[in-house]
Amino acid sequence: MVKKSENVLVVEDDRDLAELIAYNLRKEGYEPVVRLRGKEAIETLESHTPDLLLLDVMLPDYDGFKIAQYVRNNPTLKDLPIIFITARDMERDKLKGFSLGADDYITKPFSIKELIARVKAVLRRAGKEKKNTIFKLGSLEIDLDKKEVRRGGELIDLTPTEFRILSALLENHGKPVSREYLIDSVLKRDVYDRTVDVHIKKLREKLGEEGKAVQTVRGFGYKLSL
Repeated sequence: MVKKSENVLVVEDDRDLAELIAYNLRKEGYEPVVRLRGKEAIETLESHTPDLLLLDVMLPDYDGFKIAQYVRNNPTLKDLPIIFITARDMERDKLKGFSLGADDYITKPFSIKELIARVKAVLRRAGKEKKNTIFKLGSLEIDLDKKEVRRGGELIDLTPTEFRILSALLENHGKPVSREYLIDSVLKRDVYDRTVDVHIKKLREKLGEEGKAVQTVRGFGYKLSL
């Protein structure tokens, strides 16, 4: 049972599924608010900020991706955690969801236990007062505060750019990170996509065996599998 009664906005046009989700959220101590249409969801978000948004992609009046874009472009909502719930299982849809800032993505049909577990995980990550700054990657220890990567105490010499790319991948571990994001938010200068690829190649080489964890997401960018 959660200690804090987090408010979860459930946007799902299947009334039976929405009510099932809400019932089980209440059992876990959450306070769900159900909206069956995208328009209703937008109206609710304009007057109230929930702790989490469970958002169906395929709504009869609104595209869930457009609602997510509205959330991320709104200064008062931009940090709102989003979990997409959808019948779509195509990779490009998942990539689009993550590129819009989704925190997780669950595909129908799913078990209620799985959904609740993901809700708890996302809220737990969002509620941390201090982010984890030390990561383990195989035999490597990566300290984001000190900006150091070590193997068995021995420092691995990364350039500032290589370390910033590694940090971005770590902070989004398991999620695809687009080349555009790396250019705009990490490199912060106008460069070609190929420049990112060159930095990634050098980063992999310096990380050695653990460099294999930096995986290419074809046509999109990269992700780190811990």
